[in-house]
Amino acid sequence: MASLPFKTIALPEKPNYSAPDGSEIRLLPRMKDGSFSHARLPTDHVSKAISHRTVDEIWYFTGGQGEVWRKQGDREETVSVNAGVSLTIPQGTHFQFRNTGSAPLEFVIATMPPWPIPHEGETIDVQGKWPSN
Repeated sequence: MASLPFKTIALPEKPNYSAPDGSEIRLLPRMKDGSFSHARLPTDHVSKAISHRTVDEIWYFTGGQGEVWRKQGDREETVSVNAGVSLTIPQGTHFQFRNTGSAPLEFVIATMPPWPIPHEGETIDVQGKWPSN
């Protein structure tokens, strides 16, 4: 059985890149079956509405206040989020989120399988609930 090296990563001060939805992404450890990252959406911002082609995600909010819109076929919902709330974004789900508070909306993301690098082609632009900025 091959062993993988240990990884320890502190949250980067600056984002590694801007996600396809417009949020700031800071990369955290990744392994064969999944990856972990930190996302931040500044105050007064609304993400671009997208859908993922190949990955499922679990989000856990660590700060700020906002709303997340999700749609699968005829099923659609908008939920309020803040620190301590967790939700899922299954593959193919249309989703969008916005910051409704006075501080950045922050959350960590577990992605299975790992988020593809480079990520071009992973997302599909969709019609969202709100105009993005």
